[in-house]
This record gives sequence, C-alpha cells and structure tokens, in this order.
Amino acid sequence: MAKYPTEPLKCWAKAKELTDKFYRNFARAQDNKGLRWMGSAWAFDAVPSGLGDDVFCMTGEPYGASCAVNRQLSKEYMKAAENFGFARDLCAYMRNYWGSILVDKYALGGKFPKPDFGWSQHICCSHAKWYQNAAELEGGIPIYVVDVGVGAYPPFETEMYPHRIKYVADQLLDGIEWLGQTTNRKFDDERFIDAAWNDMRSTNKWAQICMLNRAKPAPLDEKTIYSFYVFGTLQKSNSDFADFYDELYDEVKDRVDRGIAAVPNESKRIMSDTQPPWGSLNVYRHMEKWGVVSIGSLYTFGLEGMWLYDKKNHDMIPRPLPDHKPSTREECCTMLADWHLSKPEYQHFYSPEYKTLMMDAIAKRWKVDGIVLHYNRGCEGLSMGIAENRLGLIQRGNKVMSYEGNMGDGEEFDEAATRKRLDVFMESMGCVKPALKSE
Repeated sequence: MAKYPTEPLKCWAKAKELTDKFYRNFARAQDNKGLRWMGSAWAFDAVPSGLGDDVFCMTGEPYGASCAVNRQLSKEYMKAAENFGFARDLCAYMRNYWGSILVDKYALGGKFPKPDFGWSQHICCSHAKWYQNAAELEGGIPIYVVDVGVGAYPPFETEMYPHRIKYVADQLLDGIEWLGQTTNRKFDDERFIDAAWNDMRSTNKWAQICMLNRAKPAPLDEKTIYSFYVFGTLQKSNSDFADFYDELYDEVKDRVDRGIAAVPNESKRIMSDTQPPWGSLNVYRHMEKWGVVSIGSLYTFGLEGMWLYDKKNHDMIPRPLPDHKPSTREECCTMLADWHLSKPEYQHFYSPEYKTLMMDAIAKRWKVDGIVLHYNRGCEGLSMGIAENRLGLIQRGNKVMSYEGNMGDGEEFDEAATRKRLDVFMESMGCVKPALKSE
C-alpha cells in the first residue's frame, strides 16, 4: 500500500542518451581518425583528455557489468576466456572483457573495437594484469599503469605524507610524456586542467546527490542509483557527465523537498555492500514488494564519489571541492593525486576495519534497518575482508545478512535461494509479507 507519492525521474531519458553516446563515440572513434584507449574505471581519465577532443575511452568494469546483464552473451565470453586458459576464479569483469576480445564481439553490437593504447591504474590485484593481457590479446598495444597503492588516507592514518602524493603525481607527469610519445600528439595542458576540474566536480557532486538519500522517504533506490553512479565509472572527467550530475542533484533535491519516494510503500531501509549480481537486479524489485528500499552502499556512494570519514562524529561527508582550479600541469597532477587517494573504496585495501567504520557510519546516518552483504566471488578486491566486515558491523549493533554470488558470472548466483534468504531477513526486520506471490 502506497504511503508516499512517487513519480519517474525527468532526467532518465537524458541519462540513457548520454550513455549511448559515450559507447557510440568509442566504437566510431577511428572513423574520423580519433583515438581509443582502454583502462580501469579508477584510471585518471582526465589525463588522456590532454591529447585532444577526439580521444575516447572504454573503462573495463562498467563494460564487464553491461556484459553480465546479457546472461547468454556473458556465458559465451566466459567460456571463451576459460578455454583460452584463464582461471574461473579471476575477476568476472575481466573475464567478460577478455572473452569479448577473444570472440571479437562487442556487447553493444559489431566487432570488438580495438584500442590504440591502455591507460590504467593499479590498486586491486587484477588491474595491471587485466590490461597487460588485453594488450597482448589485441596484438601488443602499448599500456601505461599508475600505481596508487601508497597507504590509507587520513584519518585512517595520521597524515597523507607529501612524498606519497608526489609519488602518484610524478607518475602522472611521466605518463603525460609517455602519452605524447606513444600517440605522436602534442599534449594540451589547458584541456587536461579543464578535464581534471570536471573530474573533481562530478565526484564531489555525486557524493552530494547520495547525501540526499538520507531523507525519508528516500528519493532514489539503489537499482536506480546503479544507472547514475555509472557516469563516474565511464569517464568522470567528461564535461557532459559533470553537467548532468548538476542537473540530477537539482531534480533529486526537488524530490526531497516535495516528499517524492523512490519506493512509495517504504517501511524499512537497507544498504548493500559491493557489486550486485548484474544479471539479477530484479531482487531489488522483490524487496520493494515488502516495502524495503535499498538506499545505496559504500560501493555506489564511494566507488567514484569523493568523501571524507569524519572520525569525531562518525560520519561520511562529501569532500569539498578545492578552493581553486589548478593553473599548471604540475599543480594539476598533484591535486588529482591527492583528490583520488581519498577515495573511500581505496581505503579498505589496507584494512577491513576501515570499510567497517565507513559502512557503519552510513548505516547510522542514513538510518538503515539492515545491511545485506554480497560474498562476491567475482571481485577479489572489493570483497576482501568481507567476513571481518560482517562481524564488525554486527558488533556495532547492525542487523546483517549475507549471500554468495558473483557480480559478473550468472552461473555462480542462485537467485531463488537468495530471495528466500532475503524473505527471512525482511521478516526478521518486521516487514509484512506481500499478499501477491513474488515473481
């Protein structure tokens, strides 16, 4: 029974249009002698923008997720990767990506578009090897990888020592020289600085959008959030995406002001953890029939949103934009390095306790009634320490359930069994079972 008014998001059509344009530009880049590059969603994507306006990228994680939504196609990719010799316990996104190359089939139609170079970063155990193997499968294209594994950002450690920021910034400066030599193009510092500022704008604004979901009723549900957080993973330095986040913020703020709910029968709130099984997102709609809304997660908030953990108040707050735009190449690289090293999802690579603290802060400040953890066999990095997270969250008074699965390999997720576990969990939170049988 509806308790709150609801309505579709007005910007939905524009979001779809921007996504389609992004992938279409990548596929058609070389028709007009443009450049294509491949890399991680966490790559410093502002840097290659200095090569020109005709430089387009495809980041591997959102592409791998798009593959996973099409179960039959993903199965073909996974089989090709396994037959080639890649182990099944490797990153599922990575295997979808490699499989696409091996069968020469782009998930969005046509042959797989061959990149001109690779530009990535390395913190997860898979990142650098992902694109090293992809480069070899593509016939030996050049790659450059930036190491960002320098330690946790304050307050998890006492300070972010200047030499750590300099270590990353120097790699970006070296990378700029490498890009110029590799592509035989002149690097434009002004384009780079504009792109870096768009990066900081978009990742700051996304955090502000997620803050609006503290409202009751929640203006956004997590299944919808997945369609919007993705712009930061595609290319956070993209001016169209940064401008779109400004529009999205205004619309979501208006929904809060008018009491517009994502789930009109909202009675309980949960948060999730890491990537969901992308081929089975209807489990969120199943929970909504019980009046349960998932308000988001550390993953959707902090994969590309920029936050700071407020230790004193046990809170997550959006990191404020720098007080000025960088003016030189060197200053821009330093600011970008410092900005990205504070990314929430980087921190728990150093200790599961850091992730537990941030998740508990979200649980308390977004007023959730339960936490659902995905023991995700498809992602070694973001699932690292998840058993310790579960215990830590329970010790802090949270109601927690877990299920096993794989974000990118549908063969490793039992949807029926997971729905039953969710039903028991929702009953334990006091939810009323829906009168109609779930689909």
